[in-house]
Amino acid sequence: MTEMIDLAAQARLVAQLAEHTDEARLDAPTPCEAYAVRHLLGHLVGLAGAFQDVARKNLGPTTNTSPDAAPRADVAPGWRAELERNLGGMTEAWRDPQAWEGETQAGGVTLPGAVAGLIALNELVLHGWDLARATGQAYAPGRADLDVCHGLLSAWAEDDGAGGGLFGPVVRVPEDAPLLDRVVALSGRRPDWAPPGA
Repeated sequence: MTEMIDLAAQARLVAQLAEHTDEARLDAPTPCEAYAVRHLLGHLVGLAGAFQDVARKNLGPTTNTSPDAAPRADVAPGWRAELERNLGGMTEAWRDPQAWEGETQAGGVTLPGAVAGLIALNELVLHGWDLARATGQAYAPGRADLDVCHGLLSAWAEDDGAGGGLFGPVVRVPEDAPLLDRVVALSGRRPDWAPPGA
C-alpha cells in the first residue's frame, strides 16, 4: 500500500497566513512574478478545490486544465471562508487511502495518485512561502513536510538533467542552507526574495 501523507498541518499553516493577510496587502508583489497577493490567494482557493477532485478522481475542468492555460485567478467576495473550506476539503480528500492508489489527473497531466498527493503538499508548502514572504509573516513548515517536498523537487531536477526545476531553473544555495531555503531554491525561487523596499 502506498504511504499516505496528511496535509492537515500545512493546510492549517496556509489558512493562518491567509487569515492574517491584511486587505491592504492584496496588491503587493509576491515571489511569483505574474502574481500580486490577490492572485496568489485566488490561485490557492482554486488549487485547494481542484486537488479535492484530483484526490477523488473526479476528472473534468478542474483537473484537465493546464495552469498555463487557465486565466489568472483573483480573490472574490468571501474568499477567506472559501479558502478555509477548500483547504479543509482538500485535507479530507487526501485522507482517503483510495486517493493514493491508481491514476488521476492534475493540470491536464495523468499521473499516479501517490505522486499527485506529493504535488498537492508541495503546492501548499511553496505557495505558503510565497504568501509569507509577500506579507512579511513568519513561516515554519514541519520538517517531515519539507523532507517530502525536497525529495520530490530533487528528483524532478535530477530527471531534468539541465538544471531545471518544477517551476523554473534551480537556484544555487549552499549545501548547508536551511532546508526550507533548499526547497524554495529547487522550485526556482530565490530564498532571499523580499518585497521591494523591504
